[in-house]
Amino acid sequence: MTVRRNLARNHATTQVRRLDDEDLLLDAAKQIVNGRCVLFDFDGPLCRLFPDRSSKPLADALRGIVAEQDALDLLSPATLVSIDPQDVLRAVDLALPGSDLVAALEARLVEGEREAAQSAPPTRGASALVRRLAKEGVRIAITTNNSPGAVDMYLRRMRLRRCFADHLYGRTDNPRRLKPHPDCLDRALRVLGADAGDALMFGDTVTDLAAAEKAGVKFVGYARDADEAKELWEAGAPVVLSRFDHFSTMIP
Repeated sequence: MTVRRNLARNHATTQVRRLDDEDLLLDAAKQIVNGRCVLFDFDGPLCRLFPDRSSKPLADALRGIVAEQDALDLLSPATLVSIDPQDVLRAVDLALPGSDLVAALEARLVEGEREAAQSAPPTRGASALVRRLAKEGVRIAITTNNSPGAVDMYLRRMRLRRCFADHLYGRTDNPRRLKPHPDCLDRALRVLGADAGDALMFGDTVTDLAAAEKAGVKFVGYARDADEAKELWEAGAPVVLSRFDHFSTMIP
């Protein structure tokens, strides 16, 4: 009996760790049909806002602002070398919430994200899926840690703005409500008039997964390959896809 249980557990683990697992994706497709509510993270599932580590200059710019205020001691050794500018914002807000320094960092971060949105390459198949869902009346929204202004700029560039209407739920003036806090998901569900159990979220990070779990939303991970998917699998993501065009064909 124990051997049989272990074999079943190992089989289940193998199923979970297969990229683009058709059975699991079919379940996700059914969730969309039944719940008719889909939440997209922005950077990753819809586009690559900062491809090839191109976020590093922006992170350096934020660290420069901190240095000008002689406040680099607020940053941990990891944050001092991080290529993610949001790490710098979070660290300073943790120490000096609501300060002028946090406001200055946010303003520079918005500027950098908006600039990146002007040339961010789209994720293959994502735009077509968005258009299809919008056409079929599925409630869709963007739930992201990026600034709504950057999201708006990208969507207008890609002619996707009408698909989402005003349902862009991004970073606010309170960095402590960034994912993994479920704030942006909760706001989206509330305005869309959707129950958490009806919704499905596409995300590409462990923080996306944690936010979805806290909000009670079904999660589908996005990764370009199995190496990128590993962190999501290890965090407990039940299904990870690499191709939105293939997934779209599974939706009835």
